[in-house]
Amino acid sequence: MRSHYCGLVTDALLGQTVTLCGWVNRRRDHGGVIFVDIRDREGHVQVVCDPDRADMFKVAEGLRNEFCIQVKGLVRARPEGTVNEGLKSGKIEVLCHELTVLNPSVTPPFQLDDDNLSETTRLTHRVLDLRRPYMQNNLMLRYRVAMEVRKFLDANGFIDIETPMLGKSTPEGARDYLVPSRVHDGHFFALPQSPQLFKQLLMVAGFDRYYQITKCFRDEDLRADRQPEFTQIDIETSFLSEQDIRDMFQGMITTVFKTTLNVDLGEFPVMAYSEAMHRYGSDKPDLRVKLEFTELTDVMTDVDFKVFSGAATMKGGRVVGLRIPGGASETGGLTRGEIDAYAEFVKIYGAKGLAYIKVNDLSKGRDGLQSPIVKNIHDKALAEVLARTGAQNGDLIFFGADKGKIVNDAMGALRLKIGHSEFGKKNALFEKGWRPLWVVDFPMFEYDEENQRYTAVHHPFTAPKEGHEDLMVTAPEQCISQGYDMVLNGWEMGGGSVRIHRADVQQKVFDALKITPEEAQDKFGFLLDALQYGAPPHGGLAFGLDRIITLMTGAESIRDVIAFPKTQRAQCLLTQAPSTVDEKQLRELHIRLRSPELAKAV
Repeated sequence: MRSHYCGLVTDALLGQTVTLCGWVNRRRDHGGVIFVDIRDREGHVQVVCDPDRADMFKVAEGLRNEFCIQVKGLVRARPEGTVNEGLKSGKIEVLCHELTVLNPSVTPPFQLDDDNLSETTRLTHRVLDLRRPYMQNNLMLRYRVAMEVRKFLDANGFIDIETPMLGKSTPEGARDYLVPSRVHDGHFFALPQSPQLFKQLLMVAGFDRYYQITKCFRDEDLRADRQPEFTQIDIETSFLSEQDIRDMFQGMITTVFKTTLNVDLGEFPVMAYSEAMHRYGSDKPDLRVKLEFTELTDVMTDVDFKVFSGAATMKGGRVVGLRIPGGASETGGLTRGEIDAYAEFVKIYGAKGLAYIKVNDLSKGRDGLQSPIVKNIHDKALAEVLARTGAQNGDLIFFGADKGKIVNDAMGALRLKIGHSEFGKKNALFEKGWRPLWVVDFPMFEYDEENQRYTAVHHPFTAPKEGHEDLMVTAPEQCISQGYDMVLNGWEMGGGSVRIHRADVQQKVFDALKITPEEAQDKFGFLLDALQYGAPPHGGLAFGLDRIITLMTGAESIRDVIAFPKTQRAQCLLTQAPSTVDEKQLRELHIRLRSPELAKAV
């Protein structure tokens, strides 16, 4: 039905007759000559309909936006002065000889070039939204990235092996999506949160290098970079060290960015988790933001300001400063309204407020500092604050003081907010570009105060750093893992670890997590049994394909790089899923629904 894609008709085809199919993007009547821009996935081309061909011209007069049409015509050069350098087809036009309406369209609910559409409108009419060049380009890039990943892995000896979608519920991470079994009354499958256990079993089975680009499912609270179902580039390999694994997949990501975007990511610095938290309060720091924490916990133990001294002396407490160069400048500094807004912002993360000091004139000592808290901080502490932060005249110092997690979360978020703001960009606190990073040496465990037990930072199958095996028994909080995350511009692109391949080490992890032998056998018995059969040393990682494409496109949400995403309430507005099902289906599954009121009571 067609000889070429619309967007690929160029001056190389001058003088040739082409057949094109696509959708009417715009129709313009210029005093007897009708111009029709038609569009397909490769782009636009301009078609000229001349009244000399009466039958064809009559059809052209009835065209409207989004009609699906077929055009046969002659490729000719555009008149001088009308060339569009922004299009591949911008130097030519097609003189229409034959025009066929393949299917008319009702009036669309919105114009495809409208940039002010609400997300609700876009997701409700997703099929039309996907016709927009923005979405077409995003999904075409997604396809090219997936192909480059496959080519790289194939060239390095990896094979694509599918793992089950219906598995066993192992509630150690996020909440599972459960699937009731009709055949086995009262039993449930779980959709995979990741293929973690199966890919380890494939290593035990001797396949050596495995990958798949697969769907994963987590029933968790949503945000811009989360979906209930997401796509993972899942990789596992045997007989490679942690460094070997990181080198290989740094090479993969570097290759993908170069071949699809012509971007050279450059060097990947390596930073320990402890350093990342110390300097940025985050295990995925955005290195484009040129702001860092200054540790002040030891300085504030004996000051009269109880917010600081209380945090400095509590178990797990922390006090940090965040110097904002130029933040107190008389011209261009932060206004009182902006400072107050930041104080409200950090409360989202549990902070009670946001103390600050304006550095007006260092030569005047204490009198050159402006802040309601200065009078409650002794001279030695003030001098140390100014020295450690490197404060200069016109700077502003924000302070965070509370439990370590609250300080890290609140001040880390504040660092990003200021860095990405117009103030931050104007004052060179933000640097455009690509800033990759490896974060390594994660702790094996973190303590859950609410449940009075340790939990795994990555997952229970992460191997401890060499020499740290016994710490799992004597001091779990000091045990470091062989876990690693690849970070880019403040987003965790992928993460993984060297796995435990010995059953005795795996048992020590379960002991630290207070998972009894009976529970371990019930949940993970098939893996523990497999590890006894000469399991090889192995490790791997998984990349979030949705996140990678979101970064590449500069989209604000991963929903803009997924064909049919869910909303933040985990709904599909296009298909109206989730939906109710009829009573017959429920009876077959031996399920009876309770009212919400009764469920709460129970």
